[in-house]
Amino acid sequence: MKHMNCKTFRSVLSLHRASRMINIRFACDATTTGKGLVVGVYLKEGDKDPKLTTSGEKLNDRTNGKLKQLICETRVDGRLGRGRVFNNIDPDYSSVAVVGVGIEGIGFNELEMLDEGMENVRVAAGVGARSLQQQGCHLIAVDGMDYAEQAAEGSTLGVWRFTDNLNKKNRIVTPRLELYDSSDMDGWMRGVFKAESQNLARRLSDAPANCMTPTMFAQATVDALCPCGITVEVRTMDWIEMQRMHAFLMIAKGSCEPPVLLEVSYCGTNPDDKPILFVGKGITFNSGGINLRPCRNMDEYRGSMSGAAAIIGMMRCIAALSLPINVTCVIPLCENMPSGMSVKPGDVVTMLNAKSMAIRDVDKAGVVVMADPLIYGQVSYKPRLVVDVASIGKGVKNAYGGGASGIFSNSHYVWKQFQRAGSLTGDRMWRMPLWNYYKNQVTDETGYDVSNDGRGQASSCLAAAILHELVPCADWAHIDTRGTGLLTMYGIIPYLTARYMTGRPTRTLVQFVYQMACPEIK
Repeated sequence: MKHMNCKTFRSVLSLHRASRMINIRFACDATTTGKGLVVGVYLKEGDKDPKLTTSGEKLNDRTNGKLKQLICETRVDGRLGRGRVFNNIDPDYSSVAVVGVGIEGIGFNELEMLDEGMENVRVAAGVGARSLQQQGCHLIAVDGMDYAEQAAEGSTLGVWRFTDNLNKKNRIVTPRLELYDSSDMDGWMRGVFKAESQNLARRLSDAPANCMTPTMFAQATVDALCPCGITVEVRTMDWIEMQRMHAFLMIAKGSCEPPVLLEVSYCGTNPDDKPILFVGKGITFNSGGINLRPCRNMDEYRGSMSGAAAIIGMMRCIAALSLPINVTCVIPLCENMPSGMSVKPGDVVTMLNAKSMAIRDVDKAGVVVMADPLIYGQVSYKPRLVVDVASIGKGVKNAYGGGASGIFSNSHYVWKQFQRAGSLTGDRMWRMPLWNYYKNQVTDETGYDVSNDGRGQASSCLAAAILHELVPCADWAHIDTRGTGLLTMYGIIPYLTARYMTGRPTRTLVQFVYQMACPEIK
């Protein structure tokens, strides 16, 4: 693809309220196969009948008013995500899903930091496409509802499932999606690229740990990115030892799976321009090491590499969109396992910046694994800014749940760019404090320079303070996805799926990179 004009690449957004009940009801019990269609209907106002979208009105005219008649008879009132599936009312589509889009013309909500109209389209498209998928439709046309990009995102995310380990006869078919009655194919394709990049992150995160070891993750990265023209360097144990990344190796040596470090580079502009550096936590299974985590639900921590997975998905998307910017990623991959070789609580290691770190809690291995790669990336690439993505502290999960990812930054400009990006994608971020109060709790020690756990209860803030110690000069942001990047459990976003990995915040990272590549001219 050629470089896209920044003015034509507009990614807008919005978000549903997590407390809403989202469902589709079926007008008849008969299942069907073939082609399906999703159209939107706006919330009923007063005594007026619900209003269909423009495409819905055209379909109603084609059915001689039968669609509206059925909507009135079944009391579809346009509430967000609620609707009906009607079978055999149109000769071209065996099933038509009519889904509520909420209030017509709703826009940006400053209190929610979301353009709710755009997010409502994602919700309606995702719920509608999923309901037709369950009906057995193999091709689904989706009404753009005035926002083709968001309709593509919602529907593409809504029909995805991780089925790699199911028997073929038990796998639900992923239908082919197409835009219905709209000329905005550019917007639709942008939305597909973004959603597919998040689905890639979901697939990497959801794979069982024995099917996504560090070596397998590296191979999956090569398969996903090299065809897009992205350079992927796979660094093995010998190279890691040669670089003296001892902190990384302290965690990796507890497992028989060899560690890997990935260097991923995308060049979209002058090669001499400084890149944005991304560092992603890539612990492909985090048992907690000798500080073993509770066995109940431990399988979720196969997703401890979700930060790395989101970065890989982001890279594929920015290459597909041909964004005019240079981006480099450094991704350490290993397992954190208990064994005779495992690091012991209280062990001290010297990092690449010559500072010592005490590993007092092996369960908190994320900052240890990322330390040397974070320093290495700054020295090697001289980036314009640094972003690291990791599921690290329970503090963010306890504070925000799945509502937002926590972000810590030493730059107000970088924070505002991420805030805007989250508002445009519906995948929000919220800033947390990066104060000397927390820095003192991780550095005020007598026998070493920094500890990997600090003192006190603010686990996410303490982890951010440790990472901040490793980025002394550059503009930097740390994104903690402990509540958003793992399994979808509570406050489920309707176009995602319960008990699957979310792939968040892939689309927000893509939007952020776009904003940095194509800044608005004021």
